[in-house]
Order: sequence, then structure tokens, then C-alpha cells
Amino acid sequence: MSSAGSSAGSSALPPAPGYGAGDLAGVLPSVAASLGVKGFTGALPQARGAVVVLVDGLGLELLRARSGHAPFLRSLLPESTPATAGFPATTATSMGTFGTGLPPGAHGLLGYQVVDPDTGQLFNELSWEDGPDPRTWQRETTVFERVAAAGIATTMVANDYFEGSGLTTAALRGADFATAATLAQRVDLVLARLRQQPRSLTYLYWGNLDRTGHEHGCGSWEWVDELEAVDAELQRLAQGLPAGVSLTVTADHGMIDVPADNKVDIAFDDELAAGVRVTGGEMRALQLYCEPGATDDVLATWTARLGEQGWVLPMADAVSRGLFGPVQPHIAPRLGDVLVAMDGPYGYWDSRVMTTTVGGLIGQHGSLTSAEMAVPVLHRPAD
Repeated sequence: MSSAGSSAGSSALPPAPGYGAGDLAGVLPSVAASLGVKGFTGALPQARGAVVVLVDGLGLELLRARSGHAPFLRSLLPESTPATAGFPATTATSMGTFGTGLPPGAHGLLGYQVVDPDTGQLFNELSWEDGPDPRTWQRETTVFERVAAAGIATTMVANDYFEGSGLTTAALRGADFATAATLAQRVDLVLARLRQQPRSLTYLYWGNLDRTGHEHGCGSWEWVDELEAVDAELQRLAQGLPAGVSLTVTADHGMIDVPADNKVDIAFDDELAAGVRVTGGEMRALQLYCEPGATDDVLATWTARLGEQGWVLPMADAVSRGLFGPVQPHIAPRLGDVLVAMDGPYGYWDSRVMTTTVGGLIGQHGSLTSAEMAVPVLHRPAD
């Protein structure tokens, strides 16, 4: 099979994300435009201040399916338009897209685990352990930096361990940092700060819905309970906002449950491991870094094995199709040689470079399905 061949899969490869104003890349730029920051455009009504909440793992399909448990968020759905998170549909990449307003091919955060071409080593863009200088790895100016430079107070409210982390520095730098443990405490903190300074941009991150989906599955009662709790707190946040302050709620990706019997560990599969030097990406969106001269064989083997479980294509094809948006020359060497994206509820992982904890998670994401890619962008205009 030639490395220039077409993709294989159970259906046609989904269209590439738009990376425009109506998708995750456009959320912060549109909000900045509504605050009057020069250099940004958007269709949102003008506001004196804005709060943006990102609920990790709140896929649009999941929200629609369980909207009866989220009356406040459901009330905002009719005025929203479908949006995509970008590819791969994973937190590290989406935070780059959200924080810079740029596609992955421009900001360079290309997946859960990627190879640093300067060292040849695989590193995790979520934990950033032993990773490169985040300001060098992601060199573009963030939206928060531009808003802060315009004289608008900018704050990020999240877990304390995100303060100064590699991913925060790479994707979200420019905002002051504040922390509180529970979502209720974060809502209280945001409201207290807004009473003091309504002319501001505040970003609130909440990750427990994603964690619950990973551990229990996004079809579980535990996930529904967490959704109900999130909905109640966001309603309280909306009701407490000062006049002139808008609220926008979005997410970084959706999720799909993958049964244990549908997971294959490449470390114990000699056929799939042949010719693969390093396995990057994650369970549902792998980037295979191949041994020299082995790319065509890897493509043929994986295409034959996956069949209708997903899509296998040369990375050059993935780039030309625009899955990452336009890829800048200094970022292209970070990409693997072969892309594998899952369609049905399947997953392939490599226990040599991924922990058994990650491999055992029920809820997974990263691929091109609408369950993983579609995210809500819900806006409540300022009163």
C-alpha cells in the first residue's frame, strides 16, 4: 500500500473541523470582541464583563441526550449552533485551540502524547512531565495575553496544580490565577471578584465531569449525577452575575464508552507493533512514529486489522485534509507517520508508553466521531 493511499474505515472520513468563529477556536476571540478588545471579531452582543466556563468532557451529544438532567444548560441550547473542538479531540490539544484561538497546526499541541523532534523522546502534553519549555513549544500569543494587554482584568479559576503547569503556560498564559477546590467554591470566588471588578474576563475550568466519565463511563448514573451538580452551580452563577456581564459555557471534547473487550494492547500484538518505533497520541487517536522505511507496511497492516473499526491514513494525507488546520513548518516534525482514528467503540493502546490506569478507563475520546468532536457553545448575553 502506498503512503499516498486513501484512508480506510467503516465509513467516509468525517470532514475536517472548521477552526473558525463558530467552533472552539472562536470562543475566546468572540468573547474578547464583545468586550471591545481591538483585533478580535465576533457576533456576540457587547458586554462590560464576561465569564467563560469550560466543562471538561461535556460533549454536545452527551448534553443533548441527558438534557433532562440539565435544565439550565438545556435552556441555552436553542440559541446555540453546533461546534467542533478540533482534532484530536483531547484536552491538551483543545486547550491550545481554546487558549490561542488557533488550530492545532498553528499552536502545536497535537495530542495527548507526542514526540519532541529535538530530543526524539515521547512526552505527555497533559502532564508536561520532562517536557520542553512550554513558551517555546507553543510560541503564539494567547487570547488572555492580548486581553490583559488591553487593560482588562483577566483571571483563570481552576485546580491549584494547574497554576504554572506546562500546559497552562503553553495554552492559557496571560491570566491571573485563582483557585478553589469545589465547583461551588469556584462560583463563589468568581461572583465575589465580579462584584469588585465587573469589567473583566474570567475563565472557570471544571474537570470532574470528564474524570467521572473516564472512571465510570459517560453512560453511568455517576456521570448523570455530576451533570446535575454542574448544571445547578452554573445556574447559580448565571443568576448571580452583575449587570453587564455575559456567560459562555463550552467544553473541550465529548466522550464514548469503550468496553474492556474492545481494547487492544499493542505491546502484546507483534503484528501491530511491527515497524512502529513509538506509539503517540491516545487510545482513540494514535500517531504511529514508524521505523525508517516501514511506513507503507505499517499502513497496510493496520488497515487490514482495523477494517471497519476506524480510519488509517498517512499523516501527510491527514494534513492535506486539514484535520489539524494549516500546519506550520516548525510544527510538522512533531507529527507521526501514520494516523489511526477509531470509529466504533474500540481502542488501541500501548502499555509500554501508557499507564494501565489510562488503558483501563471506560470513557475515552480523541477521535473524529461527532460524539467526541461536537461541543456546546452556550451563551447567555449580559443583562
